[in-house]
Amino acid sequence: MEADEYRRMAEVEDAHWWYRSTRALLDDVLGPLLPPGGRLLDAGAGTGATGAWMASRGALVATDYEPMALGLYRERHADAVGLAAADVQRLPFATGSFDAVLCVTVLYHAGIASPQAAVGELARVVKPGGVLCLMEPGVERLRRAHDRVTHAARRFSLAGLRGLLTANGLAVERATGAYSFLVPPAALKAVLERGESSSDLDTNQGGLGGALGAVARAERAVIRRVPLRYGLSVLAVGRKPG
Repeated sequence: MEADEYRRMAEVEDAHWWYRSTRALLDDVLGPLLPPGGRLLDAGAGTGATGAWMASRGALVATDYEPMALGLYRERHADAVGLAAADVQRLPFATGSFDAVLCVTVLYHAGIASPQAAVGELARVVKPGGVLCLMEPGVERLRRAHDRVTHAARRFSLAGLRGLLTANGLAVERATGAYSFLVPPAALKAVLERGESSSDLDTNQGGLGGALGAVARAERAVIRRVPLRYGLSVLAVGRKPG
């Protein structure tokens, strides 16, 4: 990811409708599975925009490959127990160190040689009986200007994300698409922005005057009852046997 994107993330994480909505979505899906006071890992944490909320649920450790991201994380989220510069493909933790691991928008990155191997490493540090939550960009063929800024090499179907968990021995507990209402406009943007490179974080932080946040809230209410088959994001939670 380009360095300026980390700065953008830190600047807008409190105000941007997508970050607020994503934290609420993760709290809905992953929150009930977090053991009180457990040991938690935010892997590939960036500036903490999507995972720092877990610090209120247990002892949170955050990692990222980019030292700048960790510096911004430290400035904004001092309640994390520990920060470590680390590649999710080679984590510096003992096997079975964490009750829960969260990894958001990391596997899509060009720096991940093998998403399946990376998920295997994430699963390695989960305790028996613990959970691993993955959230990645959805709609496999979609490529737009934001993907170029974030150095995206791939996107995922919901079945593909589930497959990464089961291939590494985890039982899928929950899996759903999210932001399904953004797929048509994103597909249009992909056509209009062909060859361009720009960040989604530079515009529309309020989400059309709160409208997008309201639609995301209504979608979460649906997801609590019925998983969605696709979305601009896909989310899956797997549990380690034992």
